[in-house]
Amino acid sequence: MLEILKKFFRFCNERERREFYVSIVLGVIAALLSALKLPAIAVCLQAILTGGTTSKAIILSLIIMLVSVISSSLLKYRATALQTDAGYCTTANKRVQIAEHLRYLPMGYFNENSLGSITSVTTNTMDNLSGLATRVTMFVTEGIVSTAVLTLAVFLFDWRVGLLIVAGVVIYYFVNHALQRKSEETTRRKLAGDTAVIEGVLEYIRGIAEVKSYSLTGRYNRRLESTIDENSAANTDMELKLLPLMLAQNVVAKLIDVGVVVLSLVLYTGGRMELLNCVMLCICSFLLTEGLEQAGTQSSLLRVVETCVDQAMAILGLPAMDISGAELRPEQHDLHAEDIHFSYGEKPIINGITLDIPERTTTAIVGPSGGGKTTLCHLLSRFWDVDGGCVTLGGHDVREYDMDSLMRNFSFVFQNVYLFHDTIANNIRFGQPDAPMEKVAEAAKKACCYDFIMALPQDFDTIIGEGGTTLSGGERQRLSIARAIMKDAPIIILDEATANVDPENEKELMEAITELTQEKTVIMIAHRLKTVRRADQILVVDNGQIVQRGTHDELMGQDGIYRRFISGREQAVGWKI
Repeated sequence: MLEILKKFFRFCNERERREFYVSIVLGVIAALLSALKLPAIAVCLQAILTGGTTSKAIILSLIIMLVSVISSSLLKYRATALQTDAGYCTTANKRVQIAEHLRYLPMGYFNENSLGSITSVTTNTMDNLSGLATRVTMFVTEGIVSTAVLTLAVFLFDWRVGLLIVAGVVIYYFVNHALQRKSEETTRRKLAGDTAVIEGVLEYIRGIAEVKSYSLTGRYNRRLESTIDENSAANTDMELKLLPLMLAQNVVAKLIDVGVVVLSLVLYTGGRMELLNCVMLCICSFLLTEGLEQAGTQSSLLRVVETCVDQAMAILGLPAMDISGAELRPEQHDLHAEDIHFSYGEKPIINGITLDIPERTTTAIVGPSGGGKTTLCHLLSRFWDVDGGCVTLGGHDVREYDMDSLMRNFSFVFQNVYLFHDTIANNIRFGQPDAPMEKVAEAAKKACCYDFIMALPQDFDTIIGEGGTTLSGGERQRLSIARAIMKDAPIIILDEATANVDPENEKELMEAITELTQEKTVIMIAHRLKTVRRADQILVVDNGQIVQRGTHDELMGQDGIYRRFISGREQAVGWKI
């Protein structure tokens, strides 16, 4: 129990940890002040039993009890406030830390882990810690402290009864230990079920178009229902497995209470205890195990807290890319890759590529699907670190840059554009949050999206749905280009930016790309002839290697992948139906 609490406190930041410690100290003081009720009762009983009841004795007892109740209540309130604040601040800070850490993880992590599992850590796990950990920590620490204080008070009345309580607490501890071990077995299944539900819901929502179009609604409903049922079964199983041990805990606690009363009466009737002490111990028996039962009941949830902490630390403990580089501003923006290698696990993707991309030139990358084109671009911009070789920008290894200064040199326009659930203006100024509206409008005009934005009900203040689903593919692409224009980076990477654009939008999109790429270093992954034939150099990538390089005319004069690629495209254009 204490080890789990220590693990949780280590998980907290220094400020929140200090608040937890202060709250525990306040809880101890509150328990001591609450115990003042016992001497107040003792004073009254002494006066009654001796026949010396006076107004002075009654007033003194009332004052002591009032001081006890008011002071302990105020301290408990303050302790609860500190613990609540510490709990919510801890989870809020950890959410930020996890988000920041995810930013610097290699992209391979996101390929290997589902969105649902990552989302589960930042939602369910953190929610459990913010509410559950605070409550459990508060109840367990208060329960332990109050039980310890009352046990010490009992020793003041009679050491024999005190020893009985200690023996009962030891038995209670072993039952509680068994409860925690059983909780550990079921907790991971419960949290795995929670994660599975989130994954199922996200998959269902993200794939709703396919589900409907292929008439799979019933099948996926059953699949989701099955996942939810399994999660419910895991939660129910957890409760059922813990219930017998929780009942055993309560029985032990009640037996301690009964034992105190019985032993006190036996000692009194045997003439080995005074009547006052007997009565006080009988009163104490009703208060003695309240805190113990509270701590025991909540301690079964400590394993949930521990597992949540472990899940959060598992992400925070993942080796991030080295981002401790320098703030560099290169004088020129030539890119060079020297014998670079890269693998996904044991699968080689890039095998010894060497290339030069001079500043303010256009490089087109073409080749069969799965050949390594996108991965190569990701290595050049350090979305991943190379396994071997090096990539340089402006004569500096990209690993010498801190991540922010490196990313200032790149803008990206991806095939699948992601737009945020926000205004159009904020989506455009994403790279410059404080940019004035005049600059936003100028970028929109250059990206050929100003007209369709102004036709919207609230023009630039129009809220677009998550992912930009309310816009067409061409409109999303042009907004993405406007975002890149706003950033004004010297290197532009276009990852098949025109692949999903209809002919009606293509003209405007190409105009937007032309505006974006003026006086820039351009790297484009492309499959359309018109987008590559004017490139300064064309790299043909296949099986992780550059198998051809040159201009369009040079490559058309060679018998290779490129000429076959272009011939196939031209033949397809000439088809008639």
